[in-house]
Amino acid sequence: MVLEGGSLRCMFSAGVTDVLLEQGLVADGVFGVSAGALTGVNYTARQIGRTARVNLEFVNDKRYLGVNNLLKGRGIFNFDFLFGDISDLYIPLDRETFLNAPTRFTAVATDCRTGRPVYCEKSTCADIYQAIRASASMPLLSPMVDVEGVPCLDGGVSVSIPYQRALDEGYDKLVIVTTREHGFVRPPVAKSTARLYARMYRRYPKLIRQLLEAPRRYAREQKQVDALELSGKAFVIRPRGPVTISRTEKDTAKLQALYDQGRAEADRRLGKLRAFWGE
Repeated sequence: MVLEGGSLRCMFSAGVTDVLLEQGLVADGVFGVSAGALTGVNYTARQIGRTARVNLEFVNDKRYLGVNNLLKGRGIFNFDFLFGDISDLYIPLDRETFLNAPTRFTAVATDCRTGRPVYCEKSTCADIYQAIRASASMPLLSPMVDVEGVPCLDGGVSVSIPYQRALDEGYDKLVIVTTREHGFVRPPVAKSTARLYARMYRRYPKLIRQLLEAPRRYAREQKQVDALELSGKAFVIRPRGPVTISRTEKDTAKLQALYDQGRAEADRRLGKLRAFWGE
């Protein structure tokens, strides 16, 4: 299972993965980038509906999402609150199932020094939750996160759809869930944003290069995903049309609609997915 990021666009992926869990379709391995890693945690922990509940119930709670978090030195998404009170008290994360599940789970972050992906697997990473936090820490909107001595940011800076890692580890069938429609083209980085990158990350020139290269790299990844699908190595589930919600969307009706869209797409393609899965 390969899960693209996209902040709150992960509501589409949440709908897809919930249907898979309900149908007993549990992957041997999960590779998640950014919000895809957060969704993948709940899929690995077998917690149907948890991703959607967290976002729907807390997206308008300033403790979870808000500019004030930035002013306090946190990211715009407050991961202390997410992995603390939300995961321990309000909507508990089944940490025991997550850690002990036979499904291998890998969160993808980006090494700010090299601009290269960092792959953190739950059975070998000293603190997998710290790695997940790093994977979902958006540039400009989050501080860097230390992962085993390495300053890291959002995995999507270096790889948006980590299919290659799954292939390199020997998986011969990939279910890829994207949060953008087929043919989506990322616009070039705006000059104003490029200047912010240059100012904010002047000590990390390789990180800046990756940030500026992101639109071209994403186009290459999309082409490779198409090739994997055509060859029969990948089963790709995408939104059927443009996803227009923002990275910090507050409209819960829109978020619910995107979740429902993910469920509907998984249901629509369930027969073909079962055949691909070998069920």
